[in-house]
Order: sequence, then structure tokens, then C-alpha cells
Amino acid sequence: MQDMARIFNGLGQSLWLDNITRGMLRAGTLEKYREECAVTGLTSNPTIFENAIKGGSDYDEAIRADGSTDPEAVFFGLAIDDLRQAAKVFEPVHARTSGVDGWVSLEVSPLLADDTAHTIEQALALHQRAGIDNLYIKVPGTTAGAAAIEELIYRGVPINVTLLFSAKQYRAVAEAYIKGLERRLAEGLSLDVASVASVFISRWDVKVAKAVPEEMHNELGLAVAGSVYASYRAVLESPRMQRLMNAGARPQRLLWASTGTKDPNASDTLYVDNLVAPLTVNTLPEKTLLATADHGKPGDGMSADDSAARAVQNRFAERGLRVDELAEALQDEGAASFVKSWNDLLDAIRQRMEKAA
Repeated sequence: MQDMARIFNGLGQSLWLDNITRGMLRAGTLEKYREECAVTGLTSNPTIFENAIKGGSDYDEAIRADGSTDPEAVFFGLAIDDLRQAAKVFEPVHARTSGVDGWVSLEVSPLLADDTAHTIEQALALHQRAGIDNLYIKVPGTTAGAAAIEELIYRGVPINVTLLFSAKQYRAVAEAYIKGLERRLAEGLSLDVASVASVFISRWDVKVAKAVPEEMHNELGLAVAGSVYASYRAVLESPRMQRLMNAGARPQRLLWASTGTKDPNASDTLYVDNLVAPLTVNTLPEKTLLATADHGKPGDGMSADDSAARAVQNRFAERGLRVDELAEALQDEGAASFVKSWNDLLDAIRQRMEKAA
């Protein structure tokens, strides 16, 4: 096994695990990954919880004991219990890095993706209910989500922005983050409100695989990531962000998500080796994490100059595959996928509740 801490932390990047199960927590697997694979945080989503709850009996006792008749309320109780345990695992990391790292994440209901007011309401309620210092509330980077993100940052809620696919979408939520901080600054409030912006990568290459020749496979995701990273660097270096940082703000970190390779003919560490950059996070599915620990070969790092990335995108655009249009479709599809997983998850909980009754 490679020295992941030396390799990735030395390059300024954090590795998080994109998975959580009660069985993993009970077995001490998360502590093992923290110590042996330099894992310093964790993300979750409706699909992950759906698989965890449907995949065994680990949650049956807690579902029986809950007593609620509302499957959504039961789910949030289960998820918060799991995330409290995971947050404790990463408390030492959170303390050592002064809150830069060591985070876990809980998503608002995917049914609220286009509902600003109820997203704000639920995010505030979950943040207060959980009472976890190192917990991000995940909010989708839709148009309605961006408005909620500004308000939630203003109210001091740490946010993991999810379902981002392009530089344009990233810039919109970066603007929301900055506006939220600027409102706090104007009122003399602390600017120590953490956030990450999660950009999904592998879904790009799945989306276009059947529309391009084999020699163009697995190129677009990394090219889009190149432009997102260039936009990220521009935001960090902007006068507005610099002024906020001078007043005590921390930058909203860029997070690479959906980094498991889907093409069996491609490297299983493709979206790890090529997405190394300082002040970023890569959240890895368990299989990808173990592959990286075994044989990953991270590159020298990403460049703030995205001219090569834009050249690749132009080749796809010549075939009618334009990034901004595809990004909107991918965001819509991602939101719909999470809604399906959410409904399936609640159905599974409802069935367990009925069985327990």
C-alpha cells in the first residue's frame, strides 16, 4: 500500500470517502481508512444511504425503535446517527486543520432541488438538529439551490454544494458563497463559514461515450474539470474573495465527485491521478480508494491555464456536444436520479417500518 498521506497531502489535496454504512462504522473501517489511506472526510448521498439500508439488516433495530410514522423523519434520524459517529472519527482531523478538513455531509431532500424556501428551511432544521461542528449540509447547485446557498452561508450554515457539472455552474455557486459572506461582513459577523463546491466528473464520459469514436472516450470529463479548476483559481484570486479572506474568510474549496471510473477499458484511478491540485478535495468510492492506495499514480498537478482543456472541449463541440448544454442535462438527470433513489429509500424504510409494526 502506498503512503497516501505523503503523496496526496504533500500535493495539497484531501482524500474523502464517498460512502457510509452502519456496518463500516461498527467494524472500524473508517478509522482504518483514516490511518492507512489518509482519508480525512466523508460524503454521502441518497443513493449511498439507499444501498446501505436496503443491503442488510443493520438498520432494522433502529427503525423499530424510532416510533415515527414518517419515513423521511426516520431516515434523517438514521443518517444523523451515522454521521455523528463518522464526525467523531474525523474530529482529530478537523481540530488539527482548524476546520479546513475532517468534514462529513448530509443532503437535504432531493425533492427540494427547485424549491429555495423549503431548502433553506430544511437545511437550517437539519443543521440545528444534528448539532455537529464538522457537518456540511448538502444543497444542489441548481438555480433555486444557489439562492438557498447564499442565504444559508449568510446564516452561518456550512454547505457542500452538490450536482455541479461545469465551470458556468461552479461560478454561479461561487458567487452565491461570496455574496453570503459579503452580507455577513457588512453586519460585522464572523466569516468563518466553510463550504465546498462538488463537481461531478465521470458522468461526462458516460454521457458522450456512444456519440464519439473510441479514441475520444474518457477525455471530456477531465477537460471540463480543467476549465472548472481554472475558474476556481480565478475566483480565489479575485479582489472580492481576497478582501473577504483578508477579513477572516476561508475559501470555498473545490471538490471532485463522481470519480469512480465507469469504463472497464480505462484506468480505475483515472479521475484521481489526473485531478490532483492544491486546496481541493477528491471524494472516492471505496473501490477507487483501495485501487489508488494499491497502484495510483498521481500526476504533477492541474494548471490554472485551461487552453488545452478548452481545445478538447472544442473537438466535442464540433460534433454537437456543447459543454454548457450538456451540463444542464447532466444536472437535471443527476437530480432525477437522486429523486428516484430518495423515493426508493423511503419505500424501503416504509417496508421495514410495516414489518416492525
